[in-house]
Amino acid sequence: MNNHDERISSALDHDDHAFLTSLETDRGMFRQLGDSWKGPLGGWAKFSFAIAVIIGVALAYSFYRAMTAPGGDAMIGWGMTCLALLIMQGFLKEWMFARMNMLAVLSEVKRLQVQVALLAEKQD
Repeated sequence: MNNHDERISSALDHDDHAFLTSLETDRGMFRQLGDSWKGPLGGWAKFSFAIAVIIGVALAYSFYRAMTAPGGDAMIGWGMTCLALLIMQGFLKEWMFARMNMLAVLSEVKRLQVQVALLAEKQD
């Protein structure tokens, strides 16, 4: 067993093994979204999800107002509001999906760490 294997094996503890066993091979989008609400950035993820819901409601309202606007100026104003809210919604969704992707990659790295450690234990 070389120095790298010893460091990996010593770094893995009971929590890492529990984390590995909690992972499922086929997790859906909503399960991944729920998993992103945990951890060090979980509070920010919950906050951004709440903001995304608020922006979605505001987007629907401003779209309704743009479609029922009596004049061209009001329609342009509400349309620009729709566009701004849509861009904000897109950036929030991009952040949330990037976080979900990062957690998926992290889980695969953890899985590989545990597999390397278990393989090293078998070779001893």
